Amino acid sequence: MSDFEVSAAGGPAPRLAEMRVRYVPGPLLERDVASSPFEQFRTWLAEAVAVGLPEPNAMVVSTVDPDGRPSSRHVLLKELDDVGFVFYTNLGSRKARALAVHPEASLCFPWFPMSRQVVVGGRVEPVDRATAGEYWAERPRESQLGAWASEQSRPVASREALRERLTALEQRFVGSPVPLPDFWGGFRVVPDTVELWQGQPGRMHDRLRYDRGRGGVDARWTLTRLQP
Repeated sequence: MSDFEVSAAGGPAPRLAEMRVRYVPGPLLERDVASSPFEQFRTWLAEAVAVGLPEPNAMVVSTVDPDGRPSSRHVLLKELDDVGFVFYTNLGSRKARALAVHPEASLCFPWFPMSRQVVVGGRVEPVDRATAGEYWAERPRESQLGAWASEQSRPVASREALRERLTALEQRFVGSPVPLPDFWGGFRVVPDTVELWQGQPGRMHDRLRYDRGRGGVDARWTLTRLQP
């Protein structure tokens, strides 16, 4: 095996085994974090925004399909309260179909430039239509039309066919608001665990996990340090 692999552009690329980053942030200590994972998440999210991370509300959403196969994709966090983390999607999408059978999910916020990530796990519940409608009304019109045009995760004959569908919808709704589709809505991940990860030298990473088990939203959070 050579010391280099060939990149898609045809030039040399470093071997994957040689690609590493040395993490140098200060320690993440129990006394320095909030008693609530929601409060701590808001603090870290505000810091990610302040340093200019691109799309700091982007998260990996992992689900399990009816056959037990895991699936992941990036989705944008759009709401956060003291109950859970909310995202919106086509209700016929692959993730929505998976959640209909297995209403649990894992979220991962990859804030690598800050040597941090947050991993959330918990049950998933649908967002009520009134709340979904309020968010829908705030979306850019082009995003509303795109949601109408796309049968998300379904095959399509060509890019041109999808564009033709979008053009037809632009004409259909010309001069009027784009209504909330019946096939579009939101999901709230209600966590029972929230893990903070902060990289450290020598891979001696800090991991602090908030846990309330299956006690429900009124259960008390406990904080545990995990080995890296």
